[in-house]
Amino acid sequence: MAQKGAQLDREVFTCPICLDLLKDPVATTCGHSYCMNCIKSFWDEEDEKETYSCPQCRQTFTPRPVLLKNTILAVLVDELKKTGLPAAPADLCYAGPEDVACDFCTGRKLKALKSCLNCLLSYCEKHLQPHYDAALLSKHKLVEPSKKLQENVCSRHDEVMKMFCRTDQKSICYLCSVEEHKGHDTVSAAAERTEKQKELEVSRQNIQQRIQDREKDVKLLQQEVQNINRSADKTVEDGEKIFTELIRLLEKRSSEVKQQVRSQQDTEVSRVKELEEKLQQEIRELKRKDAELKNLSHTEDHNQFLHSFPSLSALSESTSSIQIRPLRYFEDVTAAVSEVRDKLQDVLTEEWSKLSLTLTEVDVLLSDSPAEPRTRAGFLKYSCEITLDPNTAETQLLLSEGNRKATYMSNNQSYPSHPDRFTQWKQVLSRESLTGRCYWEVEWREGGVYVAASYKNISRGSGSDDSAFGYNDKSWSLRCYNKSYTFWSNNINTPVSGPHSSRVGVFLDHRAGILSFYSVSDTMTLLHRVQTTFTQPLYAGLRLLYSFGATAEFFKLK
Repeated sequence: MAQKGAQLDREVFTCPICLDLLKDPVATTCGHSYCMNCIKSFWDEEDEKETYSCPQCRQTFTPRPVLLKNTILAVLVDELKKTGLPAAPADLCYAGPEDVACDFCTGRKLKALKSCLNCLLSYCEKHLQPHYDAALLSKHKLVEPSKKLQENVCSRHDEVMKMFCRTDQKSICYLCSVEEHKGHDTVSAAAERTEKQKELEVSRQNIQQRIQDREKDVKLLQQEVQNINRSADKTVEDGEKIFTELIRLLEKRSSEVKQQVRSQQDTEVSRVKELEEKLQQEIRELKRKDAELKNLSHTEDHNQFLHSFPSLSALSESTSSIQIRPLRYFEDVTAAVSEVRDKLQDVLTEEWSKLSLTLTEVDVLLSDSPAEPRTRAGFLKYSCEITLDPNTAETQLLLSEGNRKATYMSNNQSYPSHPDRFTQWKQVLSRESLTGRCYWEVEWREGGVYVAASYKNISRGSGSDDSAFGYNDKSWSLRCYNKSYTFWSNNINTPVSGPHSSRVGVFLDHRAGILSFYSVSDTMTLLHRVQTTFTQPLYAGLRLLYSFGATAEFFKLK
């Protein structure tokens, strides 16, 4: 009650025009109070009408009233200012540019609390009160404040549109329903709203379900990010440890080589210096004897000369002469280390290629991968150049056309021995590894052909069906023979129906685990699709059947 009293007190001392505390309050003859300047300004705008009205009760005055200051009210306002003015309640806020303003407020307008769909006007709390008090107005439809009330008015008849034409799917007024929309399927707007509300609820349920699904997907992706980060961090950590161990091993080997070289250096230098010392000693001895012989050569006593000469002329056994061979010293060690380096570089280069390929294969399979093409032009965007690897060709297969074509010959070809060569079946693998999205076409003649995709580590040995394309879990193949198709995988065959063609198209989406085979003519017809998870790069393969002269060729796509 105290709060309500404070609100009433404020309303009593508030100017209805500026909605602020009264300044120089004056009262009209009808009893309503205003700021002196506010009511003067309001009446100044009515000068042209020569009739003046109260902004609140709309009572008119002629002539213009003379305004006198209400001294008692002014004293009360001053006292109210001294005792403290209670804060304006939230509902007495002024309307801003983005707000819906009350249509009945004069001067500075308040925010509308509700809009009436019957009156097509918006009201603040004060002006809305009649809609609660008057029995007739209480039946009006009140909604949240809206700036679009005029959109509910028919532009043709200036009537509120309370009908809906289902034929034309638009809101109309009653007059529209009996004129230009006559004979159409029309219902009340409320009835259509009820139907659409049901559809809305279904749509919301679908949206909410999709939100839940997407939130689950987001959680999965967030978990995937964590998994990727954990795996990458661990791989980096483990890689650093492994490379550190490798570096330490190389440093250890380098230190050992250095230690051995220095040790051998010390040994050889010691041997040379020891021999040098012997030679220096011999030189000193020879110089001494030479000096004695020189002195003896100058003696005049013949008997003394003859007595001393035999002992002085005798020489001790000389050190064998030194022959320096054209030694390479430690250059052989350098050559050996260089050879180790070259071999290590070769190994690292080969293994690094595998490592790089493995890194590129790390990929998260997401559900929003591009759809498989539907036209040959779409497939050709992913076309790849494929050549056959002679090192894998069975010896009765002749490769030609730049190693794109294989022919089944009656005699063996002069291929060198190679561990990658197939020895049991007339088949061959491509030189190129296939990842990502790839498309290729095989054209075949005579006999029959298996159009295949395989891992490189498929068995090559003889005497076993396990090395044949499609007869193991490392390859997938489409058998084309006698105008019929059969799909083979893991030694299980599946009959395939489709139009016969001498050309087969193969589409690979390695990331999505899709391998599709198509019959290619004027149109493309899907024969069989594989959905799996590829764990290694794939290689295109061919296996020729039954008759000499049978051929299969990777068609050169433009």
